[in-house]
Amino acid sequence: MTDIPIVVVGLMGAGKSTVARLLSEALGRPVRDSDEDLRERYGRTAAELAAEFGAPELHAREAALLREALADDRLPVIAAAASTVENAESRKALAAAFVVFLDGPPEVLAERMRSGTHRPRFLPDLVEMLAEQRGRRLAYFLEVSDLTADTSRRTPAEIAAEALARHAARERSEVTPRRP
Repeated sequence: MTDIPIVVVGLMGAGKSTVARLLSEALGRPVRDSDEDLRERYGRTAAELAAEFGAPELHAREAALLREALADDRLPVIAAAASTVENAESRKALAAAFVVFLDGPPEVLAERMRSGTHRPRFLPDLVEMLAEQRGRRLAYFLEVSDLTADTSRRTPAEIAAEALARHAARERSEVTPRRP
């Protein structure tokens, strides 16, 4: 079995960029981050794109960037936008990757979000927004994930270490992904 991309998913504030960077460094692979890809491709942050074009257009662009990153021959570690799991085509494409789902209580994630302006805020109350998004996306996150980790209980380094061990075990066993 050839090596596969690694994708880190989760809600805003879950720590996707940090965990993806740790995995990238450990594996010597490039990192693809949805936030950075949006800035590079469109010259705007996710928040700016959402304000200018609306959430559906932002999410369509995020899904397209994820699928592009998954097709990258360099086998990157990808920090994917949370919205991508709502896209059926993206979920199908994720079946060929090792997916780490970073979960956490909306209250914790909202506190982490307060420090940045690059993330869109679809509701004034961040806890309410994240709780709504988690409710809508949780089944999809669980559907695509090979590993789920609560980022309020574990450090990024601990999560990355477990992800590396599980990814290596999957590669050694040459097990077909459990997802369709």
